[in-house]
Amino acid sequence: MKKPLLGLSMMPEPEFVSAILPVLQNNSVDVLEWSFDTLFDSEEPEWLSGLLDFYAENGRLLGHGVYYSLFDARWTERQEIWLEKLKKELQLRKYNHITEHFGFMNTENFHQGVPLPVPLHPKILQIGKDRLRRLQDAVEIPVGVENLAFSFSVDDVKEQGAFLSQLVEDIDGFLILDLHNIYCQSCNFEIDMREIINMYPLEKVKEIHLSGGSWQESAYGKKPVRRDTHDDRIPEAVFEILPEVLSQCENLEYAIIERLGHTLNTETDQQIFFDDFKRVKEIADAAGNSSGQENIWNKKEEGAHVKPVEDLLLFDEQTKLTQLLFEERSSQSVKDQDFHYFKPENWDEEMITTAQQIIKKWNPY
Repeated sequence: MKKPLLGLSMMPEPEFVSAILPVLQNNSVDVLEWSFDTLFDSEEPEWLSGLLDFYAENGRLLGHGVYYSLFDARWTERQEIWLEKLKKELQLRKYNHITEHFGFMNTENFHQGVPLPVPLHPKILQIGKDRLRRLQDAVEIPVGVENLAFSFSVDDVKEQGAFLSQLVEDIDGFLILDLHNIYCQSCNFEIDMREIINMYPLEKVKEIHLSGGSWQESAYGKKPVRRDTHDDRIPEAVFEILPEVLSQCENLEYAIIERLGHTLNTETDQQIFFDDFKRVKEIADAAGNSSGQENIWNKKEEGAHVKPVEDLLLFDEQTKLTQLLFEERSSQSVKDQDFHYFKPENWDEEMITTAQQIIKKWNPY
């Protein structure tokens, strides 16, 4: 197989670039991934612009969106503006591809957090395909979607691979397979990582993400919940399965390590990061050689679109669910809700509580 290019998810904090300077200076970072929409409304620091421009000019910059929200049930001006800003970003610098997260995260009053999963339903799939097509229409480069770490139930975990496969097929899109997200699901629902990974269309995986996370104490005196917090070492279980995943993903091009910018402040943290980077590099180097067949992608042209697909019932349910989680209702109260699309009666109480904590963290008022 072709050896993947090894890279980092770039962070805007000056202390992050100071910490990663050794691997930048010895040319170990083949590619950078940048979450372009995190600074849409802010000015980039000069040092950051220079670094991103350098990688873009050498054909080694990937774009990773955070705030588009593929499954918002209503199409709003916010999404229109997001796409216009993306177009301007692509005029400024060249990206190899653009990716977004599975799930929804923006309802009327909640604008930050992590994406929440949606069930595999024909109408919801139709909305996701519509949003993805509009994203693809805005750019002349490949578009992909990343799997989620957070799930409400084992059904979410088991559906996601098939859901993602159907989601990207109309645009000849691809997947990011985040192995720590798989690890979180494995720990939280006691399913073997290999079993989850084999539910995904691995031939569509073009990029993998590797990161660490943290444990959240159980609210019910059970086992702790694994969270994808990007603030610690890559787990041993992820390293152990990595060679196997590299061999299974025949169209893999990139392996990206993620770490939050403010979590590399001590020498110990920096050494852990460098050890992880070195170990990933050794595994990637052993996986194959640098030569290999280039993947050819051609944009599918489908002409002008009809008006955006919307579903007001789903929008009402997304809004109600987010409100319930924000208000920290009891898990049983959430499970007792009568929804058409969501099936809270099947949700894990522990994961409902985790979702409440995430939403409160990002929307404290």
